[in-house]
Amino acid sequence: MPWSRISGSVSSPQVDVVIDMGNPFLNLTLDGFLKIGTVAASRALAEDAYHIVRKGSISSNDFEKTLKKMCKEGAYWGAIAGVYVGTEYGVERIRGTRDWKNAFIGGAVTGAIVSAVNNNKKDKIAVDAITGAAIATAAEFINYIT
Repeated sequence: MPWSRISGSVSSPQVDVVIDMGNPFLNLTLDGFLKIGTVAASRALAEDAYHIVRKGSISSNDFEKTLKKMCKEGAYWGAIAGVYVGTEYGVERIRGTRDWKNAFIGGAVTGAIVSAVNNNKKDKIAVDAITGAAIATAAEFINYIT
């Protein structure tokens, strides 16, 4: 009886772009901006591609709208990531240790800044700071598990 075996492995793709700004803080901030900005732009592209396929046709207006959305989403989420990464790195340098507390503080500061920039009131800024801290801390704990 014929018998065969298939073996393989799956690994996540890794893309590293290194831009040396001459300062570790700026390097990490820019790296966060570029990586998360690219993910956000890709998500916007995929979402619009889905809607175009469902519609069944594409126009130059659709293309222009998608491109603008990609740039807007990429810049927005990239800026948030840059603020978070930069804040976490700054806290790490000030405290002199690398632990979950840096992620907690970085997330809280980033959540508060993003909320304040969006002209939210004090209560909403506090809630967004707590949310940012919780998400960043949870992500840090998940990184320790894996």
